[in-house]
Amino acid sequence: MMKIEQIYTGCIAHAAYYIENKGEAAIFDPLREVQPYIDRARKDNAQIKYVFETHFHADFVSGHLDLAQKTGATIVYGPTAKPNFEALIATDNQFFKVGDYTIKVLHTPGHTMESTSYLLIDENGKEHGIISGDTLFIGDVGRPDLAQHVIAELTQDKLARHLYHSLRDKIMPLSDDLIVYPNHGAGSACGKMMSKETTDTLGNQKRTNYALNPDLTEDEFVKVLLHGLTNPPGYFPKNVLMNINGYESLDQVMARAKQPLTPIEFETVANESDVLILDTRPAANFAQGFIPNSINIGLDGNFAMWVGEMIHDIKQDILLVTDLGKEEESMIRLSRVGYDHTIGYLKGGFDAWAKTGREIDTIERITASDLEKELAEKKVLLIDVRKKSEFESEHLVDAINIPMHEINQHLAEFPKDQPFILHCAGGYRSIIAGSILKQRGWDNFVDVVGGFAEIKKTALPRTNYVCPTTLL
Repeated sequence: MMKIEQIYTGCIAHAAYYIENKGEAAIFDPLREVQPYIDRARKDNAQIKYVFETHFHADFVSGHLDLAQKTGATIVYGPTAKPNFEALIATDNQFFKVGDYTIKVLHTPGHTMESTSYLLIDENGKEHGIISGDTLFIGDVGRPDLAQHVIAELTQDKLARHLYHSLRDKIMPLSDDLIVYPNHGAGSACGKMMSKETTDTLGNQKRTNYALNPDLTEDEFVKVLLHGLTNPPGYFPKNVLMNINGYESLDQVMARAKQPLTPIEFETVANESDVLILDTRPAANFAQGFIPNSINIGLDGNFAMWVGEMIHDIKQDILLVTDLGKEEESMIRLSRVGYDHTIGYLKGGFDAWAKTGREIDTIERITASDLEKELAEKKVLLIDVRKKSEFESEHLVDAINIPMHEINQHLAEFPKDQPFILHCAGGYRSIIAGSILKQRGWDNFVDVVGGFAEIKKTALPRTNYVCPTTLL
């Protein structure tokens, strides 16, 4: 059995891969913090020979540069890639050796033009699996609309047609018993309807994945692939450019970030510079008390994605407020999506701030049953900050939808002269929204604890459930 390990990171629904044979190893699509890969190879007494990239990633900053610098590994991209650093640009069908294993390059443009899949062949010459990047997911395929945000002429229609042929000419002819090892699972914004499963056989995907239906014509494929696509997260193009152009070493980023600041020092830095105070504690803790003007994006949710959505300047200086012991994790998870400008953190966390008697703010919260009682007595504006697809699937009658990721474009729709009630699916996003509203001067609102999940347990009238056609 071929020695391959999937290294899965749930917060960004990302899968890297480690293979090793006879003291040689390769890493596919590494994350920014590379030490875990180095440690894994060391455990096998193996040398990392190659860092294979399936494409220039949009949803995270890859660790290829740091990993190559620290191990001497060769960075490999597929055909047409033009990175601004030293790398081996492979040709289609080129072979690489890792011990007695063979890796075959399959150029599979569509998600991006340089997108490449890697066929894994074991020591006996048997084809074992395919590392498919963002070309083929479990239950889905990669969205073809990202590259146009970096190169305008690469329209989503053109890329969708490339993807159609890549799947049919390169992937579908392969053996049904191959294991598919994709770059992402459910929760990633790189596809519409990804499965929670993170591997599958290619044969099962041929039977169940809509995009591999052999009866689809090219035009039909394009139509179904583009249906329901929403704008990608705003930070995606910035991450692509960092992956193409290179970036500062994570070691340097961390050295700058690890500056413990007392409450008085923290306050001074916050007041004297154009800095964002980011609080990464859980939503419930944040709501009970926080530093005025801070934004909450909790580590316990889709942290990286919401950082990328809500903090538009990737070079924004950031001061951190975290749970004790979560300082370094917060810094690393920011750097995964290219936010490298953390300049310090509050020593002792929020409690240290509160103990000094400095000003704090709160967000008022009510339970779903309280909401039910309140709406029985009077009409109150309900604002649902879930995604459009979630709202259209099912929502409270009379609620309006302002998706979380569009809040900055729709601030005028939040009234200042009347109270309103916020909710999302479970309470994570509505507190992000609440923190932004507080920062911008809104005070007359409450948040529903547990969000729509709790609201559904009440008798409040809801629209009829409609199965969503996309999870974007």
